[in-house]
Amino acid sequence: MTEKKTTNFSKYIKWFWGIILGGFMFVCLLFLLASWGVFGALPTFEELENPENNLATEIISSDGKTLGKYAVENRTPIKYKDIPESMVKALVATEDERFYEHSGIDFRGTARAVLKPGSGGASTITQQLAKMLFTGKASRNIFKRVLQKVKEWVVAVKLERQYTKEEIITMYLNKYDFLNQAVGVRSAARIYFGKEPKELDVEESAMLVGMLKNSSLFNPLRRKEMVKQRRNVVLKQMTRNEFITQQQKDSLQKLGLGLNINREGHSDGLATYFREHLRSILKEWVKEHPKPNGEEYNIYRDGLKIYTTIDSRMQKYAEEALYEHMANLQTYFDKEQKRNKNAPFYDINKKEIEKIIRRAKQNSDRYKRMKAAGKSEKEIDKVFNTATDMRIFTWKGERDTVMTPYDSIRYYKYFLRSGLVSIEPQTGHIKAWVGGINHKYFKYDAVEQQKRQVGSTFKPFVYATAINQLKMSPCDKLPNTPYTIPKEKYGMPEDWTPKNAGGKYGGELTLKEALAKSINVITAQLIDKVSPINVVRLAESSGITSKLEANPSIALGAIDLSLLEMVSAYSTFANKGLRVSPLIITRIEDKNGTVLEEFVPETKEVLSEESAYVILDLMQGVTRLGSGARLRSTWTSGGDAVTGFPYKFTNPIAGKTGTTQNQSDGWFMGIVPNLATGVWTGGEDRATHFAGLKYGQGATMSLPTWAIFMRKCYEDKTLDISQESFEKPKDISINLDCSKVEEPKEGEEQEEAPDDTDF
Repeated sequence: MTEKKTTNFSKYIKWFWGIILGGFMFVCLLFLLASWGVFGALPTFEELENPENNLATEIISSDGKTLGKYAVENRTPIKYKDIPESMVKALVATEDERFYEHSGIDFRGTARAVLKPGSGGASTITQQLAKMLFTGKASRNIFKRVLQKVKEWVVAVKLERQYTKEEIITMYLNKYDFLNQAVGVRSAARIYFGKEPKELDVEESAMLVGMLKNSSLFNPLRRKEMVKQRRNVVLKQMTRNEFITQQQKDSLQKLGLGLNINREGHSDGLATYFREHLRSILKEWVKEHPKPNGEEYNIYRDGLKIYTTIDSRMQKYAEEALYEHMANLQTYFDKEQKRNKNAPFYDINKKEIEKIIRRAKQNSDRYKRMKAAGKSEKEIDKVFNTATDMRIFTWKGERDTVMTPYDSIRYYKYFLRSGLVSIEPQTGHIKAWVGGINHKYFKYDAVEQQKRQVGSTFKPFVYATAINQLKMSPCDKLPNTPYTIPKEKYGMPEDWTPKNAGGKYGGELTLKEALAKSINVITAQLIDKVSPINVVRLAESSGITSKLEANPSIALGAIDLSLLEMVSAYSTFANKGLRVSPLIITRIEDKNGTVLEEFVPETKEVLSEESAYVILDLMQGVTRLGSGARLRSTWTSGGDAVTGFPYKFTNPIAGKTGTTQNQSDGWFMGIVPNLATGVWTGGEDRATHFAGLKYGQGATMSLPTWAIFMRKCYEDKTLDISQESFEKPKDISINLDCSKVEEPKEGEEQEEAPDDTDF
């Protein structure tokens, strides 16, 4: 009996070791087969060297700030030296305590996970990276999951052989998706805390590391309390690993999350309109500048760096100035519309209003989607007349409401629009670009896409032509009397007799007074003296790219031009008559920092230095004698609608206001020696405007935005915006001393009326 039992025991021992050895050999076989690619292709050496990532193209300001990105995944990789030490310690303490000891696989952790389920994950940081890079989402099938795990182990070992521990940590943090458009640790730091990674505090690093467990579950925008609890677990792990003290842990665990959300979507952040314009430029650039292998660069995946001329500080001030004034101006417009039975339209009948609404409907995304889906007009109209939940723009923030799509079209027609662009004349660098009041709700760019009638802001080109051709002086006088240009002279359909605003005539006026008060009949005399074709030539040489008809009516601005064209052309005056084409990109680099192209502006001499200085002297009269005088005075006819008043500028400013017929467009162009800035304001439709001049003139609609912007720039001592006089040529032959011209007394601001541009 005893012998028999002993024999049976020996058999069990053999079976035991057979199972152990067989299991070991089976595992080895699995590893061997996996390494041969039997269970699916493994990454090659080249793929390990260059793991494929979707790298965001980064848009960088002239002062080194990130303005935004173009991305499939909002990822901008950083180097190990840019990762805070606190984050590395939090990562190792929480995700892989023996990270620096193993070679990709932590067998102790794996054994613990198998023998004691729930004691912690067995995946090392390297395995997690392998999964993200090469093996994909975990399968729900147990057998496929086992094979996938084996592949992760093989790839993890390869990664450990190929990369240093620091490189593995860097790749892992650059790859992880922290949600809310935050792919990679740099995007996460910027979006959740408004910081670069190196600036993160310990508790902020701990929160981001806590998200690595499951960012969908630990989402700071949805489950703040849960995220805080997870962050505190990370801090506890850091204490356990002696990275922070117990006292530090107790103190940090009491803190809130300290979120500072900075979304990085296409309609979020700074320079949204500029970034959209830049995108269209880059789409053309990649077609003409292929990679060495002939493929096109992908602006959403290839991690390009676009260095722009935009100054993030000036861009911020420009957006703040425009939003501040427009929010205020809109309140006055809304009050006025309460008395308007056709609000927000004037001067048109109901049939014309219906046409505007119908055109807006057909331009809407909703209509285009339904039309593409084959819906009939009847079906589309039914949807547009059915109330639905929607989120709308208000000057007090977004608001959820219920209205029909037709009602929403009418609702948005009430909003006045505006744009600002600022150029450094000497370099052509565009420093600020604000295309509208809110890019998410108002996509149309008022800087470059839109063209509107420019009114009196075109008059300086007429005066400049007369000064350059005829050497006229600002002190030369012309009669302020009705003036007719016969139709035969320039091929017009009939005689042209422009009228002064308000019908005021009499006596003689100097050119300085005439431009300051925007006297139409004197501008008409000047264009007749030099001929329209010469004015067109000078305007086009200065930077106007739209086609101009050489007829006398252009003298009063009866032409549609973009804000960018106007500011670019005005910059020529500030740059001593030398035209420098506007520039938005200085250079483009690939993801490795290799310069792909550097950009320089084109230059062209347009005016003599003397003529350019004289026209600047003339335009300074506008801000001393005319409709721009409120920049200096303490009195204004615009009331509280003139945001930020009084401005009390004392430095030399050359400027020109413009107000078109029916107050449909309000302009202000302002120049200091090293900055030319223009602002346009008006409704989406020309029939949307103020009823009268008090609020409808350019000096009330657009000048305040310019003034607030410039005041903010001057207050920022890190900027070098000139407050000096314009540089005067040494040997100037044209007389500038108009000593007999009296400046208006306090409270005598010249109110500009719309130009009469009818033939």
